[in-house]
Amino acid sequence: MSNPQILMSAFADEAANHKTALEQFSALAAVGLRYYSPRFIDVDSSGVVKHVVDLKKSEYKQLNKLHDEFGMRVTSVGSRIGKVKLQDVDDGSHNKFIPIAKYLKTEVKSTIEAALALDTKLVRGFSFYHPVGSNPDDHIPQAVDQIGQIADACQASGVIYGLEIEPNLIGETGPLLAKIARKLKHPNMVLIYDGGNIAAQNKDRMQCLSEFRDMAPYLGWMHIKDYAIDRSLNWSGTVDEERLKNFVPANVGDAGHEQVLLELRDHLPKLTKKMQKLGVPGFFLEVEPHLKGGGQFGGFSGPDGVGVAVRALRSVLDYVSIDYDIRTFADIREARGF
Repeated sequence: MSNPQILMSAFADEAANHKTALEQFSALAAVGLRYYSPRFIDVDSSGVVKHVVDLKKSEYKQLNKLHDEFGMRVTSVGSRIGKVKLQDVDDGSHNKFIPIAKYLKTEVKSTIEAALALDTKLVRGFSFYHPVGSNPDDHIPQAVDQIGQIADACQASGVIYGLEIEPNLIGETGPLLAKIARKLKHPNMVLIYDGGNIAAQNKDRMQCLSEFRDMAPYLGWMHIKDYAIDRSLNWSGTVDEERLKNFVPANVGDAGHEQVLLELRDHLPKLTKKMQKLGVPGFFLEVEPHLKGGGQFGGFSGPDGVGVAVRALRSVLDYVSIDYDIRTFADIREARGF
């Protein structure tokens, strides 16, 4: 019996010192990847870095030409949707509040347009910031309503909204995200597991595995990063994202990727079938390693760091007998017409 297979991807801006498209694609192609998620990018090496959602139509066209040149395809739009306040409350944070009606016409609309321009079905997003100090569970009804409106907008354009687990947001734990998914029951909304975002909340590998199990029935794809818990830091219940310095490769930290991916193996046939039915080529594991730093809206690993992260993930996948698609010499020969 053959092993189940995943599609491997990466946040390409993590690999580029200057965020240029040429750097990003060169680094990812060199480690064998065919897929990437755009986030921050300098399309024409002009020195101007933009978020992918803010590009002009001509820049999307230029980016698509580079995709053809480097043999790359877009996995998802690495959007900022949902990283705003749920309520207009002065809680001491720097996060913005944007009314949902306006948000749908601005950020959500432009993100969906970016996905369509780049020929991807997937949009990565988040679950909104609840007022600092409040119980996230108390805000699930409002979050479900607003996430549902976002998912409706995505569905109308044939796009899928992926809700990522993330500290300090309403969906900061597996049980909370699973509760949102159960209440929403939306065909165009899936969950994104990220073990590093759980371990960063001072949770060990067994807690990460438990939260994976909560999310597993609703998964659409996964992000791969890991975190080494700093036992000297006092845990206050919230993550100071400016102090996150302990991200590590997937075979090193406290997220327990060996156990998580071993369990994923059993779910993969069903998850792959689900995503293919939605028009996605398969089930993605996407490297977002943050090996040289990470924060609220992005992270950086360098070309060397992304290489380390991809090799670490491959070692875990080999261990748990999950196959993956990496460029080979046969691909190069085919591209040369041999």
